[in-house]
Amino acid sequence: MAEKRLSGGVVHKMPDDLRKAIISTPAVRAVWEDITPLARNEWICWVTSGKKEETRSVRIEKALSKIKGGMRRPCCWAGCPHRSK
Repeated sequence: MAEKRLSGGVVHKMPDDLRKAIISTPAVRAVWEDITPLARNEWICWVTSGKKEETRSVRIEKALSKIKGGMRRPCCWAGCPHRSK
């Protein structure tokens, strides 16, 4: 199922909810595949750092909108604290 494959980040595993959302939005998927693994990692970390399901859902929707608009990394966020320096 090549259509289900999606590039991931460098530290975080791609969560199913974010993967499904990106795959189902072709414009977002195109940008996602064009950004660096480090940038993808930042989006994954930003989404998964929301502890409540509602927060994650809101972040996924915001991520889709921002990525669709060409934003390559989450803004107004310190960045992934888990990546190595």
